[in-house]
Amino acid sequence: MDYKKFLYEQKKRDKALKSKATKVIIKEIRFGPQTDDHDYEFKKKHAEKFLKEGAKLKAFVFFKGRSIVFKEQGQILLLRLAQDLEEYGKVEQMPRLEGKRMTMFIAPKK
Repeated sequence: MDYKKFLYEQKKRDKALKSKATKVIIKEIRFGPQTDDHDYEFKKKHAEKFLKEGAKLKAFVFFKGRSIVFKEQGQILLLRLAQDLEEYGKVEQMPRLEGKRMTMFIAPKK
């Protein structure tokens, strides 16, 4: 067998495998620790849309300056979001503080 032909067929196989692979899309939603109800509802509506489209959701609360004092409020906000989006997706990772961000991942239900 010719080496060039072998390389050509191998590239062809790799391309076919790559096209069948599913790409994971991650959408982000950012909150502040003292996000108001109207803003929360607006962002929740976008989160619903993302989960319905089949994308994973990364919701995070960003603490600026001394607002890190309100860690509990940020956690309550993320848990409330998880509870509201229960019918559209399931929590993949519970809220976890990483530096000045508290992040949570929600995966869509099939």
